[in-house]
Amino acid sequence: MTGTNAYEGAYHNENAVYLRAGAYEAVMLPDTGGNLIAFRNHEKGYRFLHEPGLEQMEEFKARPMIHGIPVLFPPNRYEDGKFPWNGEVHHLPINEEATGHHLHGFVYNIPWKVDEFGHSKEEAFVTVSIEVDENHPVFQSFPFQFHIQLRYSLSHQGLSQRVTVTNIGQEVMPCLLAFHTSINAPYVEGGNAKDYRLKLTIGKRWELNGRMLPTGSHLELSPDELVMQGAGVYPFFESMDNHYTSAAQNGRNRMELTDIKEKLTLIYDVGTSYKQWMIWNNEATEGFFCPEPQINLVNAPNMEMPKEEIGLFSLQPNEIWEETSRMYVKQSSES
Repeated sequence: MTGTNAYEGAYHNENAVYLRAGAYEAVMLPDTGGNLIAFRNHEKGYRFLHEPGLEQMEEFKARPMIHGIPVLFPPNRYEDGKFPWNGEVHHLPINEEATGHHLHGFVYNIPWKVDEFGHSKEEAFVTVSIEVDENHPVFQSFPFQFHIQLRYSLSHQGLSQRVTVTNIGQEVMPCLLAFHTSINAPYVEGGNAKDYRLKLTIGKRWELNGRMLPTGSHLELSPDELVMQGAGVYPFFESMDNHYTSAAQNGRNRMELTDIKEKLTLIYDVGTSYKQWMIWNNEATEGFFCPEPQINLVNAPNMEMPKEEIGLFSLQPNEIWEETSRMYVKQSSES
């Protein structure tokens, strides 16, 4: 390994923290939702995350969902903005006109604090956080007091993420979180998306109604979905905006994206606390797609289902939830 570094800089005129470790580079944008906007191999020209170009920055800041690794808290859709919790119904703002729902929570587009950044012989790292109390604008719609901290580190093994949610209030709070991770396909410069195969540790597919909410029933997996669950499928075989349970394989919950021409596999290994996957592929448009690890079922607080089944869990005052994920590359034997 040839050196590590962490430093402040600019990313398309935005404040950024850069991490370097050998051939790897990562970029954090703390002012836009603590978004890890780039993960690259700068020596070989690999770009693993969907990044905005300079001309796309205004669009990105207006809708930072489809670039980098946005943080969703609470994630996904809530019917008519309703969020029942402990005998009360909170009303989240309607921000998805097409469905009339609240979508994706409150922390993906607001500034996060840079707690620290630095490097050791083994890694470069950055830690960012957000704290919501009764004086924070988020509290008006989501009346819970909490602290979220993200730590990203970069080493010769790739990118690691640790997320910690702490209840800093006096009331029991919901802990619902996801990452709208945007993966390039192709990620090899000059590559062809048709040479890419996606494997995802999905279990059952949730049936969604016309307003994109789960009915509580499951659909039978299609032949292509079974291949996605197994050997791997072309990521744009059809338009996907699908919701699945997760089903760990060999003890791990992960996405694998293989470039069969280059014999290279990108692995996104997320923790088993993420009981659900969303996957969205921009109406089957080649270039990028979003495999989204998610704690909870979409619309979970409004579902009359067992809490463990739908990932609806709480944090008592001063309790902490933590999970780790990793993104790295390995040589593949796929052909």
